[in-house]
This record gives sequence, structure tokens and C-alpha cells, in this order.
Amino acid sequence: MASKTAVIAWGSGEDGQLGIGNNEEREWVCTITALRSENVRSVVAGSRNSLAICDDGKLFTWGWNQRGTLGHPPETKTENVPSQVKALANVKIVQAAIGGWHCLAVDDQGRAYAWGGNEYGQCGEEPERKDDSSRPVRRDIAIPQRCVPKLTVRQVAAGGTHSVVLTREGHVWTWGQPWPPGDIKQISTPVRVQGLDRVKVIAVGAFHNLALLDDGTVMAWGSNEYGQLGTGDTQPRSQPIAVQGLSDLNLVDIAAGGWHSTALTDDGE
Repeated sequence: MASKTAVIAWGSGEDGQLGIGNNEEREWVCTITALRSENVRSVVAGSRNSLAICDDGKLFTWGWNQRGTLGHPPETKTENVPSQVKALANVKIVQAAIGGWHCLAVDDQGRAYAWGGNEYGQCGEEPERKDDSSRPVRRDIAIPQRCVPKLTVRQVAAGGTHSVVLTREGHVWTWGQPWPPGDIKQISTPVRVQGLDRVKVIAVGAFHNLALLDDGTVMAWGSNEYGQLGTGDTQPRSQPIAVQGLSDLNLVDIAAGGWHSTALTDDGE
């Protein structure tokens, strides 16, 4: 049956991230034919891999898979055709995120999942911990696994080497390596970000974080090397601080690139 939606892609395809059946570059938009039979509701693009979420909750991934970022053990370094993440076939995925080498997803019951690179504990599992046989836990997690099982999650966001989730109560939790590696020791177990309540939306860059509150305030914390926190300086912040110059605007959404931040007003600006 023909789909009501079409997924298109263009740009670099070196790692198969365009999903068009080859690893070539495309300077013009092209349709991902493998998804023609699916009703896709949202797509996410990472630097080397991509994913799509369907109306029925199916999750498809494609692109670079050397670290297990596609949600299944890597048989080849790259995969240029979308395939369903079988480990999540029995749940309805509603939102997902791609980080540096890891991915996060949340289902319609508020359960969060993580997979991919875990060298900094960004998948929610302490990489130095040993199991009962005294063997080190895997550095990479190729099969999606539950993370923060005690939390009911509304949104997930992935940074370069850390993870952030927004709960249905409006609280923000984080874990992994939230600063450039070597700056501060990683957070091995999820911790709640203090000073944040009634959060509506979160957004995460490589090493900085944003939170939009119910009252329209945007809070920011993390790395600030390029002024991405909007504080008028380049000093990092370990605790959330209000972004300057936005108090007269009615903000409805936020987004974060690797080292920059954006916000959307209710006037569409």
C-alpha cells in the first residue's frame, strides 16, 4: 500500500546516511524508496546516521553502524538502506535522538531506551563496571536497552557524549560525559538537574543544554566556548542560567546545534 508520506534526503552519503541504497553524495533531493510503504511521522539526522519514526511506532535506522548506532550488531561498517530496529518492534516509539555515537528513544508509555557508544556511560551503563564474571561491560551497546527505568520520560535528547531526558513531571535528568572529555569526570548514574521545574522542551548540543520552561524562559548550561549559552560571555556554566535578551518574546520551541542555539517565537520568528 502506498504511503501518505515521503522521506527525502540530500548531501553527504559517505556512510550511507542518505538511505538511498548507495554511499554517494547527492546535491539534489532524492526520495528514500525503502520507506515508501511506511507512514513516517518524524526523522532525525545525525552526522553519520539517520532514523525515522512511523505512525505505528516502528523505528528505522540507517548509516554508520561501527559502534552499534543502528540498534543491531554491525555486520558491515555502514548500511545504506533503512531497516527496522527489531529489538524495539514490540513497543511504540514516539520520539528519538541521535548523539555523537549513541542514540536514545522513548515509547508511548514513557520508557526510555539507549544504544550505541557507551565509553562515557552515555547509554546509562557504567562502562568500567564489571559483571559477575569480572569481565568489563561492553564499551558499545548494539541492542537497545532500557535506561532510567524509574523515570517516566516525555522527551529524550542526546549530546556528543551525554544524554538528557525530560520527565512527564517537567524535571530534567542527565548522565554521561556532559563536558568535553577530560574536563570533568563522567556522571555514571543519572542525576536530576537542579534549579529546573516545569520544563516544556529540552534541546542538547555537543556539550551544552537548553530547557524551555512553561513560562517561556529559556535556561542554558554547559560549555560556552562559542557563546552558545547566550549569556553575553564565553564562560561555561555548571548550573542552568537564563538566556539573556529573550524576556520580551513568547517562545514556543528551542533547538541546539553542535555549538549554537536557536529559539522560535509564537510569531514564527
